[in-house]
Amino acid sequence: MTRHLDREIGRLKEAVLNLSALVEESVYRAIRAVEDGDAALAKQVIEEDAIIDQREVLVEEECLKIFALYQPVAIDLRFLVAILKLNSDLERIGDLAGNIASRAKGLAGLPRPSGIIDFAPMFAAAKSMLRGSLESLVELDTKKALEVIRSDEALDEANRANYREVKSLIRAYPADLDALLHYLSVSRYLERIGDHCTNIAEDVLYMMEGKIVRHRLDEGW
Repeated sequence: MTRHLDREIGRLKEAVLNLSALVEESVYRAIRAVEDGDAALAKQVIEEDAIIDQREVLVEEECLKIFALYQPVAIDLRFLVAILKLNSDLERIGDLAGNIASRAKGLAGLPRPSGIIDFAPMFAAAKSMLRGSLESLVELDTKKALEVIRSDEALDEANRANYREVKSLIRAYPADLDALLHYLSVSRYLERIGDHCTNIAEDVLYMMEGKIVRHRLDEGW
């Protein structure tokens, strides 16, 4: 029984890592579509979101099958619970990549606005959080998971700063309203990606430590 369970969990890990790679690539390409004004790349990201959705369903079905067949306990149970939760976060990150790509398509069809928001720091922060959360999952690294959680506030502040900047630019360049609203949406989607990365990192900590750390960083985490 144990050997069969170990084999099934190994297959599940591989499926989750494959899904993680797809999601990471989708986010990177969506960001690049915004940076380059590449409508064709944005369209590709949107179309391929269906593949991420299918993989997410398969991972969930595998988890439920293992629950039904093996009734796991202890660390195996924690692992499966964590996988079910982070699987949903990965799917949502994929959706947000599609949303960013949709905004990239909209921006590609508009004149370049007079006022430009510098998204480079926020892009870098979001990519760093995504990579860190996925590495913490792959390596089961609690230190990296904690680093991701503690990075989220900086991304939130960047989103708030972008909101203030967009308000200012709309007043200065009202003709650029449509483009600036697209940029504001991109900022909000990046902030939401950071939230889901934080969820993944928290699930890794739960998997490894057996403790729910949400809202507990002030207690020494």
